[in-house]
Amino acid sequence: MEINFGDSSFILICSALVLLMTPGLAFFYGGMVRRKNVLNTLMSSFFICGLASVMWVLIGYSLAFGDNIGGVIGGLNFFGFNGVGGDPSSYAPTIPHELFAAFQMMFAIITPALITGSLVGRMRFSALFIFIALWSIFVYYPLAHMVWGSGGLINSLGAVDFAGGDVVHISSGVSGLVACIVLGKRRGYGMMSYKPHNIPFVVLGAALLWFGWFGFNAGSALNAGPLAVHAFMTTNTAAASALLSWMLIEKIKHGKPTILGAATGAVVGLVAITPAAGFVPLWSSIIIGAIVSPICFFFMTAVKSKFGYDDALDAFGCHGIGGVWGGIATGLFGQTAINSVAQWNGLFFGDIKLLIAQIEGIAITIVFAAVMTFIILKVMKLFMTIRVESAEEADGLDVAEHGETAYPAFTGLD
Repeated sequence: MEINFGDSSFILICSALVLLMTPGLAFFYGGMVRRKNVLNTLMSSFFICGLASVMWVLIGYSLAFGDNIGGVIGGLNFFGFNGVGGDPSSYAPTIPHELFAAFQMMFAIITPALITGSLVGRMRFSALFIFIALWSIFVYYPLAHMVWGSGGLINSLGAVDFAGGDVVHISSGVSGLVACIVLGKRRGYGMMSYKPHNIPFVVLGAALLWFGWFGFNAGSALNAGPLAVHAFMTTNTAAASALLSWMLIEKIKHGKPTILGAATGAVVGLVAITPAAGFVPLWSSIIIGAIVSPICFFFMTAVKSKFGYDDALDAFGCHGIGGVWGGIATGLFGQTAINSVAQWNGLFFGDIKLLIAQIEGIAITIVFAAVMTFIILKVMKLFMTIRVESAEEADGLDVAEHGETAYPAFTGLD
């Protein structure tokens, strides 16, 4: 094992790109909420850059990638980055161990931030802070270990997840669904329309996410070789295909495509290709992107209105459902010739074993994330009030929770 400076340079850049996704997500979510909640929504993503980074250095990396304990969690042998230095590790043999840990840290930052889209406009910031810390310990670190850690439970089933379909998207989407149900609906939900206050913000956020996603997926090759190039291309192609697919759905249903829909389509395409990016042939990414938009559209509209849960910005409909489809698609189109980490070819190439392993991995992720999120919130409710007062909700969380306003020149418009 020898350090390769080209690989190291590439993963350093990819790590920075993935960090940029969290402020990108803040804008994506921030533009979709009402004016009085935009700062709280931005803050809900941005503060995690601080919290998750410190937690990762102290215990997170060790619990995710430390010595295997029962296939579910890592030990504390890397506590405080002890022993994580400039030499390579078995996880990434051509880059410094510390760089691998840094790259993984950026995933630990954005994943809990995704959940916040389900909760906007009604959760106390102090409660959100504690929830994100606990969720990282009890959901993210164990799942990262189960999927990517040496000896991990989901890994040992033969399930594969290139850049975080299970670990990032399904876990956060399902947790967002459970959390928004436990928290309850926003004031007047179903009786008044919640319109996005700044659609250009949403497009800016989607563009930053798309840009950062190249680091997310291509960087998950952990070197600057052909697999990274392939993941780069499948990522862009799926996003492009899903964007067009979403525009077509809107044209058919409403007669007009919207920029909000185009931005959403690109993001669900990126979500769907995440687990598959380094396993599937390029042509299949067009299919993966084209199919994810109608699936997510259906969940964001028909399913959400049927069950009446208030998943404010559709974290479940976008990340949870998009991630599930991506994991299944990996089992359909995966090829060992593209990446030998996959033990079998996908169903499309004549073998069902990978698809079965993928479905098992997805099921474990859904159950684990849902149950743990439910327990965390129920325990927190015993000790604190997690929801803001009705009057504070009416005033908006920017003033109630942070004492600031995004647009002080606008008075009486919201």
